Amino acid sequence: MVALLQGIALIAVVAWDGTAQWRVARALAVAAMTAVVIGLQRRTSSRFAHFSAWAWGAIGVAVGVGIGVVHLLKAGLSVYAALTLVCLLTGLIATARTLSALLDRLQGWRSLAVLPVALLALILVYYPFTVALIATNTPRVDIGATLPSQLGLAYEDARFLTPDGIILSGWFMPGSNGAAVVLLHGGGGSSNRTAVISHAQVLVHNGYSVLAFDARGHGRSGGDGMEWGWYGDLDITGALDYLESRQEIDPSRIAAVGLSMGGEQAITAAASNTGIKAVVAEGATNRVLGDDDAFLPTHPGRWVNIAADWIKYGIADWISGAQPPMALTSAVVAVAPRPILLISAGLVADEVRAANNFRAASPGSVEVWNVAGAGHTSGLATGPTEWEARVIGFLDQAISK
Repeated sequence: MVALLQGIALIAVVAWDGTAQWRVARALAVAAMTAVVIGLQRRTSSRFAHFSAWAWGAIGVAVGVGIGVVHLLKAGLSVYAALTLVCLLTGLIATARTLSALLDRLQGWRSLAVLPVALLALILVYYPFTVALIATNTPRVDIGATLPSQLGLAYEDARFLTPDGIILSGWFMPGSNGAAVVLLHGGGGSSNRTAVISHAQVLVHNGYSVLAFDARGHGRSGGDGMEWGWYGDLDITGALDYLESRQEIDPSRIAAVGLSMGGEQAITAAASNTGIKAVVAEGATNRVLGDDDAFLPTHPGRWVNIAADWIKYGIADWISGAQPPMALTSAVVAVAPRPILLISAGLVADEVRAANNFRAASPGSVEVWNVAGAGHTSGLATGPTEWEARVIGFLDQAISK
């Protein structure tokens, strides 16, 4: 009964959106998997029955946490979120039953083997599946009532196409010096152009025109979201085309400024598009397996992190229409000799380590500013005067005449 209930909920989840053909294909695949699991579980003495129940339960837990809980917290309760929470409930029941059956089979000291097995399952199954689903099922949150005019900025609504036909929405805020900045927010469905409006204010007040837009799947832009920003190259190409079409903008003086996901998008987009003359990336760390060399600390259990990441990124690649971008270290090298300013949070050791490693890969073109006492992407809030001096000074030298 539990497996059937989860199967019904999962069929509704996978058929929720997409083309008609893709919905049908996914629904049929889940229906077939449900039938197999139920058939195996009827053979109660079979080890395959217990394994299938656990595997089915693991999928339910991953879907429930990775989609249901995240959507509930960020976008509120909906039918879609409720369906995934049903999967969470059935997944927890199946997991508990499997654990109980395993303990019954293992008596005495052998029951201690459950602990390492459970830990391994948590690291290599539950964690990577859940994180991959979080990354590829970003809930959409609207931009709300915040407008640039509330900060004294002139603006106009901007809409433009990406090379693959997605319509993106943003604000164009005119400056006075002919140079422009593509301003990119961080990841998560609750993040959109409003998250960088204070940064836009600093840039515009120093003469730079700014295009701040919602990444696809965020705010009021079309398309499906991707927590790791794997669509960044396409989105930023559309933004560059928009800026280059405006008469007040000198196309040879365009930079990209991004926070977290946006900073990572800016770096890899600049690697393949020479229209970006300079990059400011705050909080850039990792988003593909190739970034682990720069991001992960060196310790005896490092291989476990790499194995989990290999599974996590592989699942995300399989279920997402996005293609994994190049590793950030490779992108940093490819951007040279164009300059990059990396801003790292002093309170986040992983950011500091990653920024220093990126600089080591291309010391002639990469500058690092570590903001003491700052959390992730809080450089402007922590030190507004120094943030303005550092970023504007960098941009003035790189693209301002």
